[in-house]
Amino acid sequence: MTYRRVSYAVWEITLKCNLACQHCGSRAGHTRAKELSTEEALDLVKQMAEVGITEVTIIGGEAFLRPDWLEIASAITDAGMRCGMTTGGYGITLDTARRMKEAGIKVVSVSVDGLEATHDRLRGRKGSWQWAFKTMSHLKEAGIIFGCNTQINRLSAPEFPQIYERIRDAGIFAWQIQLTVPMGNAADNSDILLQPYELLDVYPMIARVAQRAQEEGVQVQPGNNIGYYGPYERLLRGGHAWAFWQGCNAGLATLGIEADGAIKGCPSLPTSAYTGGNIRDHSLRTIIEETEELRFNLGADTPKGTEHLWGFCKSCEFAQLCRGGCSWTAHVFFDKRGNNPYCHHRAITQVNRGVRERVFLKHQAEGNPFDNGEFALVEEAIDAPLPANDPLQFSGDRIQWSKSWQQEPLSNSKSRSVASVA
Repeated sequence: MTYRRVSYAVWEITLKCNLACQHCGSRAGHTRAKELSTEEALDLVKQMAEVGITEVTIIGGEAFLRPDWLEIASAITDAGMRCGMTTGGYGITLDTARRMKEAGIKVVSVSVDGLEATHDRLRGRKGSWQWAFKTMSHLKEAGIIFGCNTQINRLSAPEFPQIYERIRDAGIFAWQIQLTVPMGNAADNSDILLQPYELLDVYPMIARVAQRAQEEGVQVQPGNNIGYYGPYERLLRGGHAWAFWQGCNAGLATLGIEADGAIKGCPSLPTSAYTGGNIRDHSLRTIIEETEELRFNLGADTPKGTEHLWGFCKSCEFAQLCRGGCSWTAHVFFDKRGNNPYCHHRAITQVNRGVRERVFLKHQAEGNPFDNGEFALVEEAIDAPLPANDPLQFSGDRIQWSKSWQQEPLSNSKSRSVASVA
């Protein structure tokens, strides 16, 4: 019988990159030591197909900076798996886009993290915003469907509605959004991170934009650290009855692969704590089936599934279903999973108690790919003075709504919480 616990893989085929993003979790730039050879990469493709992977997204760094990237993409396609790609888009010409089409790349996600000045600031290279939109036009001409992905942080959040309008007009079919968290470079730039209490202003904005996106035919795809049982949960996740967060899928449905062959249950998880093995040492099947680092979610919906919870998440009414939200987000804040400060339900519950939560950096990250520091959590009265000299503090009055936005509130039928209809 073919083993099919995981079906989706995200594969960092190189760490080499032509951007220098402030929020890059992998600290991409230079190639990793001992990245897989072409022969090893093609063998890994075969192993992925054998264990039941049906879709592979190639990423970097910047995937197209690896010389054999199209050979790898073709092999994925020839093995019967759907090949996608995530890119910063800096340098994808029309000729490159056409070769991507020939290699079988079916869908591409282009990173857009703000309007031009903000995007270029976050991405560390002037002209990167212009290139992202050039790339989208080239993909469109080559006949490859494309979407965008956007990091939401204190720099990009005020521009969120206008970001949507720009990428919608570029022709996207889908938009993946996620909150920036303190991994890698972002751990060194923690001033750009949203504070937990700021989610109270962020989510009504996201929901309003998501509702328009759905009406205009753009699929909003919330990342794993978006939402959690607030009043917009179902709206953000598609609107149907089962559209709500149902726990971390690392190692259950997803797989992360690093350029040197390290295997994790999710591409975002810290390398040191969650690597199950390397394909140079063990087969992919063995790593998936036997290593504890890829099995930590197998106890879902059992008492064992909540043993790791602590803090607010341990006593939460959604604990058994949620299991602490996104493991990556919790771990990179507190150096262990099980207590997630980026939760809408939590922010609402705390403010109703008169409590405001903030985080501050306690220990710096060491400077390695996919590393994290450690933050401390502060609970304080909702009306306590906020820290002085915090120019990036986010609030609803900083949101830049263009004239095209109507002022009607969200439809009640679309904004009910999970709790209200459970």
